[in-house]
Amino acid sequence: MTEIEKRDAGMMFQATTFIKEMFETRDKCTEYNNIPYSEFNKRVEFIKNLFGKAGKNCFVENGFKCNQGSNISVGDNFYCNFNCTIYDSCAVNIGNNVMIGPCVTICTATHPIKACERINDDSSEFAFPINIGDNVWIGGGAFINPGVTIGKGAVVASGAVVTKDVPENALVAGVPAVVKKYIDNGEEASPEYKPFDFEKM
Repeated sequence: MTEIEKRDAGMMFQATTFIKEMFETRDKCTEYNNIPYSEFNKRVEFIKNLFGKAGKNCFVENGFKCNQGSNISVGDNFYCNFNCTIYDSCAVNIGNNVMIGPCVTICTATHPIKACERINDDSSEFAFPINIGDNVWIGGGAFINPGVTIGKGAVVASGAVVTKDVPENALVAGVPAVVKKYIDNGEEASPEYKPFDFEKM
């Protein structure tokens, strides 16, 4: 099996297989964070090229870091606040109208608990995909763990550590995050919603 096949099968894989791409992506993130806000359209185009897929009206603030970039897919009207880290060793799928607060970490990579398995001579680790549905808001300082799915319309409170799937329209908070209540989200989000209207910038 290839390292990608091992990763996608939920097996340990050799992370250093992707080291060249990871280092190139780190350089790209540094380049992106140094683009002046006065060059707004350049920032937008850069993110479209950095991510595997980016919908309309997507914007990422400074301090952004990711692992490979190509494993990130975001829908329309994506807004990511300052100092976000997306550790995309495997797929991170984000829907439409998603807002991410400052200092959020979304991490697909993890390691064995047993030291004898974790301390290995080929830098092997696991990675499990993260899926974030439409109309989700992730509050500042939250940490999204590997393999988690966050359902449509959910809210993750600031500082929450999400270790399990979040149901649709649920508000979760705490360490670890638990459901505090369910939200009556009413009608679908307005089709006219735009966090930034790039055409007017």
